[in-house]
Amino acid sequence: MPLHLPVVPMTATTDRAPLGPDFTWLWTASAVSNLGDGVTMVAGPLLVASISDDPVAVAAAALAPQLPWLLFALVSGALVDRFDRRRLIVAVNLGRGLVLAALAAAVLLGVATVPLICLAFFLTGVGETLADTASGALLPSVVPPERLEQANSRLFATFVIGNQFAAKPLGAYLFVLAAALPFSVDAASFGLAALLLALLRWRPVPAATTASGATDRRRSLRADIADGVRALWAVPVLRTLAVSIAVMNVAFCAAFAAFVLYAGQRLGLGDVGYGVLLTASALGGLAGSALATRLRSRFGTPNLLRAGLLIEVGLQVVLATTRQPWVAGVALAIWGVHTMVWGVLVVSLRQRLVPDRLRGRVNSVYALADLGGAAIGTTLGGVVAQATGSLLTPFWLAAGALAALTALAWRRLADTRG
Repeated sequence: MPLHLPVVPMTATTDRAPLGPDFTWLWTASAVSNLGDGVTMVAGPLLVASISDDPVAVAAAALAPQLPWLLFALVSGALVDRFDRRRLIVAVNLGRGLVLAALAAAVLLGVATVPLICLAFFLTGVGETLADTASGALLPSVVPPERLEQANSRLFATFVIGNQFAAKPLGAYLFVLAAALPFSVDAASFGLAALLLALLRWRPVPAATTASGATDRRRSLRADIADGVRALWAVPVLRTLAVSIAVMNVAFCAAFAAFVLYAGQRLGLGDVGYGVLLTASALGGLAGSALATRLRSRFGTPNLLRAGLLIEVGLQVVLATTRQPWVAGVALAIWGVHTMVWGVLVVSLRQRLVPDRLRGRVNSVYALADLGGAAIGTTLGGVVAQATGSLLTPFWLAAGALAALTALAWRRLADTRG
């Protein structure tokens, strides 16, 4: 049965053409802030460990920047649809910069405590829910619809290079030089990002509307959030993708909750080998961000999304059956390619299908499904492994759940027109 899909052909000339000065400012700001975020991500646990050897303290600091996504994602989406998105991102970045500057000062003066560190990370996490949601909603007004995949591919690649590769050794090195230095660098990165984003041209503030388009600026945040949920649920492909990412993350995070133990006991890897194994997926992600636009042009969005579901199942089966580190590494690299391709396609599809006035709210609902699934999966994984006495059980359960998801979502992903 032929598919009539909105796949826009991408010629070599179009693919290489500049995306315009506004995208350059947005892209550069993203690169700078991602590098700073990555530096703090590495230095944060080191700082907590230098103050306390309590595992609960370390875990609390890791949870602090993630918790706001579960608490405030939907509220942030509603606010993004009410205010000037460019000014909102600028204000939030300046606020995050001030918080991290205060943390750096506390470290320098020797008065930093675990609760203070957790508070700083929580506040920057709240800012992230606003800035990231606003950035995703702003992008479609910066680049043409037919070039969203190209723009998102560049943003994803910048994230991988800056946040996953460059920031990790840089953050550790800066912490060794001076404990306050990484947080000072991150504070400066947010200040620079705010300056770059201030150079974007002004764009009209989306009107406060209902899902049907009726204007009402006196509506409550709860009503706005409800409209966002309904707007996502009303589009079949977006509904399928939101359910899919939730199930995928529950399954994946449940299987990987004790991955460090799996790497040591099942694959026989030490600390260095474990780090190399994780790097394989990051390398795959970098390749995926570079290939996403070409793959979409060649195969189309529906076929790539379906292939991604098969890769999710395959990864769990391979990890449950192999004892060879190189096999696991190859599987993780392929999975890394898939995650970036999936991310680029889904973000671009959502930006294309959702009206500007609802974009922040719909993005936040999807983010809640994404991160909520991850939190649930991480909690379940350790419990299942402990209850069954086997590190492989979560992988097999994940493979079964993902296979069922693939069967249910396969036909629903045939048409990505919405």
